[in-house]
Amino acid sequence: MDAAVLVLAREGVRCAFGVPGAAINPFYSALRAHGGIRHILARHVEGASHMADGYTRAKAGNIGVCIGTSGPAGTDMITGLYTAQADSLPILCITGQAPRAKLHKEDFQAVDIEAIAKPVAKWAVTVREPALVPQVFQQAFHLMRSGRPGPVLVDLPVDVQVAEIEFDIDAYEPLPAYKPAASRRQIERAIAMMQAAERPLIVAGGGVINADACEELVRFAETTGVPVIPTLMGWGCIPDDHPLMAGMVGLQTSHRYGNATFLQSDFVLGIGNRWANRHTGSIETYTAGRKFVHVDIEPTQIGRVFGPDLGIVSDAKAALALLCQVAEEMRAEGRLEDRTAWSDACLHRKRTMLRRTHFDQVPLKPQRVFEEVLGHTGRDTCYVTTIGNSQIMAAQLLKVYEPRNWINCGQAGPLGWTLPAALGVRAADPERRIVALSGDYDFQFLIEELAVGAQHKLPYLHVVVNNSYLGLIRQAQRGFAMDFEVSLAFENVNAAEDPDAVPGYGVDHVAVAEGLGCKAIRVKSPNEFGEAFARAEALMEEHGVPVVVECILERTTNIAMGTEIDAVNEFEEVLCLDPRLSRENGWTPPEAEPADEKVPEEAATA
Repeated sequence: MDAAVLVLAREGVRCAFGVPGAAINPFYSALRAHGGIRHILARHVEGASHMADGYTRAKAGNIGVCIGTSGPAGTDMITGLYTAQADSLPILCITGQAPRAKLHKEDFQAVDIEAIAKPVAKWAVTVREPALVPQVFQQAFHLMRSGRPGPVLVDLPVDVQVAEIEFDIDAYEPLPAYKPAASRRQIERAIAMMQAAERPLIVAGGGVINADACEELVRFAETTGVPVIPTLMGWGCIPDDHPLMAGMVGLQTSHRYGNATFLQSDFVLGIGNRWANRHTGSIETYTAGRKFVHVDIEPTQIGRVFGPDLGIVSDAKAALALLCQVAEEMRAEGRLEDRTAWSDACLHRKRTMLRRTHFDQVPLKPQRVFEEVLGHTGRDTCYVTTIGNSQIMAAQLLKVYEPRNWINCGQAGPLGWTLPAALGVRAADPERRIVALSGDYDFQFLIEELAVGAQHKLPYLHVVVNNSYLGLIRQAQRGFAMDFEVSLAFENVNAAEDPDAVPGYGVDHVAVAEGLGCKAIRVKSPNEFGEAFARAEALMEEHGVPVVVECILERTTNIAMGTEIDAVNEFEEVLCLDPRLSRENGWTPPEAEPADEKVPEEAATA
């Protein structure tokens, strides 16, 4: 296994997450002998896979590594592999395996993990010849980096791990990654289609961030004056306060102004995105009256959801570099359309079509929690979250200003992902301000990983919004006129002994977090936020461990969402939060503002 560890180091691996066991101990022996690769011991192998995922997402070029023994360690990694595959992320999962002669004899913890992992990995392989070990790992890194990035699983029978081979690391070189690039003819045709439109938009997906192409995206938008709609996975590719950032679109994780602007558009240039259904809603509504160009690194993504008017297979960075070049040439020649009226109308919607957040009642409304989180955090804050009403409201109300400062699993959305992913982000970047955001159920799924943060000194702030409910599922069950098996509430028998406990809310997250070696603070009313966040920062600085801030919410809040992008139910009242944009201060809407952009009556009165 010395060869395998040497290859990992040469390929740039500096940190791994895992759980040792008998069938992977030879690999761990080599890891220990060579040093140079930090190992962080997880409490659950699924947790380790999500730590590797967070580590990959934190910085361009990172590849997180997850290690486990044979049998259940590999099956525990499947959710992590699926999550990485769904979001086009390279993580490397390494498993131990029974000896080759015992693979089909139902040996202890012998399972065909190669076959199990294949549907959720870019490549899954059991290495059956010791001499193949260096080349298998070389191919793994090549595949993870080439084309659409994705995860790989390498399964190592224990007798392969202890075999001796001839290998010279000084003669080893990583294989160059393959990335397709758009041609000038394709780019010129895409820009010609954009030129012919009156109200064009750019939809920027996670592929822009994966390709480290955000600078090129902003440059192209500024050159053409065309507003940008980031997807949930692309959030941060253009700063939220940039005048050409037009908001997010979708059924849930969207802005009112983003949906309204998209519905006014007549042309969309999608780059590095996959037309996810929570973004589009029905294809009929999403595509009506619009032409589409789709640029993606993966050929089979073009036309998978709907057929674009023009499809271009290209790495996002290569395509955007050429888009910038052609657009700048056209601007110098005075041939670019003036988009000022359209971009001004988009900016007006962005400044006025907002959601109310300032609620003073107790128990807390979640909108107030996210208002306070935004007020506490700075432009450099990295948010980490997964599925649920906590994620949806975070996307609706927070602001992101830099790429990789919104770390979110998009398609898979496994509960429990947030906590270990935040630890992986911290391991990748010791300096960044990290705020994880969880509902109570997400937090409970892999809560034991808090002990990893305490043991390995991985401090970050974890905000838990606790309504003792599966909030998103409860809201979805309204369509079935039921509220069935979604309540987490019960009378904790220990609550009577704790004057700070909340009767009827069940799990005492503060006590659990402290029992796992971390610090925790409970917030019950709006006037406690300032002190709680200040204390949390001080505790992280003093102890170097994760700090949990649990916010006690009202039991039920319906979060803005709908079945179509033109039929989002706001539930709460909406308003303008910017006093500079009031008629009393002499402000009037720009003439380019479309006349039919009223708040839907249902949304205004719900």
